[in-house]
Amino acid sequence: MADALFVFMRWLHLTSMATLVGGMLVGRFVMVASENKLAPDAREAFGARAAAAYRPLVVTAIAGLLLSGTYNLLTNPGHSTLYHTLLGIKLLLALHVFAVALLVTQPHNPRRARLMTGTVISGLIIVAISAYLRRIY
Repeated sequence: MADALFVFMRWLHLTSMATLVGGMLVGRFVMVASENKLAPDAREAFGARAAAAYRPLVVTAIAGLLLSGTYNLLTNPGHSTLYHTLLGIKLLLALHVFAVALLVTQPHNPRRARLMTGTVISGLIIVAISAYLRRIY
């Protein structure tokens, strides 16, 4: 039973991260490029509809990351100072991604593309830190 819970939490963490960061990548590099081909009125409506459709996924992904991340932290104690330092940086970046992802999905946001760019960068740094932490763990 413990193995099944571990696998489920790992799956939940990875799929939640992929949904959040992957959605920002698609939004920034596909949706924004598509929006720019539309007339200004249609652009705003398209962006608002896309953001509204993505918001439930963002909220669900954040909840999944918080739940599975807390589980992972509590079930894997006793790491080095370097591990905890990098984990702290990762968690601060994750809070940035969470906050900005919620802002990106707000209607009538003229800075949506710029916000997504920063979120994509932070998200990819988180993935890199995670890969390194997995290696030293």
